[in-house]
Amino acid sequence: MNARVSVAKTEASVMKADMVLEVHDLQLALGGRLVLDIPTLAVREGEVLAIIGPNGSGKSSLLQVLALLQPPTAGRLLFRGELVDARANPLPYRRRLAVVFQEPLLLSASVYDNVSLGLSLRGYPRSQMKPKVFHWLERLGVAHLARRPASQLSGGEAQRVSLARALVLEPELLLLDEPFSALDAPTRLALQEDLEPILHERRLTTIFVTHDRGEALALGDRIAVLIGGRIQQLGTPTEVFSSPATEEVATFVGVETILPGEVLEAHEGLSLVAVGSSRLEVAGEHAPGQRVLVCLRPEDITIAPAGATAGRTSARNCLHGHIIRLSPLGPLYRVVVDCDGCTLVAAITRRSCLDLGLEVGLPVAATFKAVAVHVIERD
Repeated sequence: MNARVSVAKTEASVMKADMVLEVHDLQLALGGRLVLDIPTLAVREGEVLAIIGPNGSGKSSLLQVLALLQPPTAGRLLFRGELVDARANPLPYRRRLAVVFQEPLLLSASVYDNVSLGLSLRGYPRSQMKPKVFHWLERLGVAHLARRPASQLSGGEAQRVSLARALVLEPELLLLDEPFSALDAPTRLALQEDLEPILHERRLTTIFVTHDRGEALALGDRIAVLIGGRIQQLGTPTEVFSSPATEEVATFVGVETILPGEVLEAHEGLSLVAVGSSRLEVAGEHAPGQRVLVCLRPEDITIAPAGATAGRTSARNCLHGHIIRLSPLGPLYRVVVDCDGCTLVAAITRRSCLDLGLEVGLPVAATFKAVAVHVIERD
């Protein structure tokens, strides 16, 4: 099925539920170039919708349009079923949402004054302000910094204050524009772990923009993949990462082995696919003659020295070749194997790499199960 049609059908069913925000026929053109082209998109009450995509895909532009910071060239925006008129009177809509950007953008004032600012502007009684402010400062672990000038905060502390400033307003919709991207890895992970229960326990409707796949998996109830200003796929994290709809989506979500092939036959829930000179068994019955892309994630491929796998694996597929590249990748090793013209990419632990004595040029067997293969049918 065409990815664009698939997204439209998914959203059509979603819109029957309790929608907070809906987008219809949205387009944004900047400098004569179409930056966004989104026929339909919606976010449910209480869900976290993660919008992921590579740099330059239009993610931040989309969030700016949704926040009414950038007027769209065409299209409609509905909030709880009512049309939002961005040009006539955007204030009532803006009062119902809060935005957190990549940079904290704090005022030259104390942490407390920064967090209480929005309440003050909305005429919140001062007698009731303090407990609300301190509730969110404590929840985000920065209550001890309440009197500290914002200029003296670390990056992680400043972003926690920025989140507290947004959450204290109790918004109906929270927009997050890559809030962790400027932070170092440990700080980013700690903040992500603190934010996740806040979003889900309070069922805070959130649209979260990121280029980081791990963040989307950790926080998103659904994921929309935005590439080239268009939503290529929309679904649960499992659907998007296990069954990418297009080659572009597969590449972005971490599928490193993508091989062109043709279906030879299908029976009893399996298909036999010709990939170069190799024959692969894949789960699912596909029409003979169908041109396909065979997709494998690195973690689904097992590598062992040639001959070491005999009788020791239930995997239906075993290709023989030799290692052409071996690269450290954090706690893992990325292993690239040439199997008679088919290039496979696997990920194994450092310990396994050492125990197996893997090195460039070593003859190896690459094995994987039929159910590990995802097939994308080509037009």
